[in-house]
Amino acid sequence: MMRTLILTLLLALLAPDAFAQTPPSAPAPSQPGQSHPATAKPKPKPKAPPVVQPPHAPAKATARPSAPRPASPAVPPPAPAAQIAPAPPEPGKGSVTGQPLPRWAALRSDEVNLRAGPGTRYPIEWVYHRRDLPVQIQREFEVWRLVEDQDGVKGWVHQATLVGRRGFVVKSAQPLTLRAAAGDDAAAVAILKPGVVGRIRACEAKSVWCEMQVADYRGWLKRDSIYGLNPDEAVAP
Repeated sequence: MMRTLILTLLLALLAPDAFAQTPPSAPAPSQPGQSHPATAKPKPKPKAPPVVQPPHAPAKATARPSAPRPASPAVPPPAPAAQIAPAPPEPGKGSVTGQPLPRWAALRSDEVNLRAGPGTRYPIEWVYHRRDLPVQIQREFEVWRLVEDQDGVKGWVHQATLVGRRGFVVKSAQPLTLRAAAGDDAAAVAILKPGVVGRIRACEAKSVWCEMQVADYRGWLKRDSIYGLNPDEAVAP
């Protein structure tokens, strides 16, 4: 017994590593940019961009399927009622007033409806919000007038929405200078931007300059820089 104990002590002194405990191996460090599969989170899906409708544009509607209906016997459409066309007017004169055509007029108020035809049953295609805007009357039908504006837009307005006074609109792409006298070297009264509407005070036939008024400003503008006046036309004060 004593011999076995001595032999064991000698072996422990000669080979200490034989009786050492091996520590458990540590997990290998993960590489940068790698994630453990157990803790990896799914990437969120990108959100779809919102759909923005342009102003005054109706949103698209999705049609719903309807149940089939039994076929009905075909009925011929009613024959259209015969319409009596008005007699053609004398060339250059209105069929109602007898006044020259075309002729100038101006919008009476800040809200004038332009319709597709001569009557309230026709749809409104445009609403003007420019008092004194000049238009050209091209046709007459009862109390309705076919007019054309500075952009070439045509439609029908009621005669009560027009006045005979003369208006103008700045048609140039650049601002105009309202002068204190008829000349390029005259003092500036006001700067008129494109689209400004005013009234024609007076203009001699074939003259280059005409007297105008915009709000409380009175001055002179060149005839060819505005819409609302014929090249050789005279406007009495």
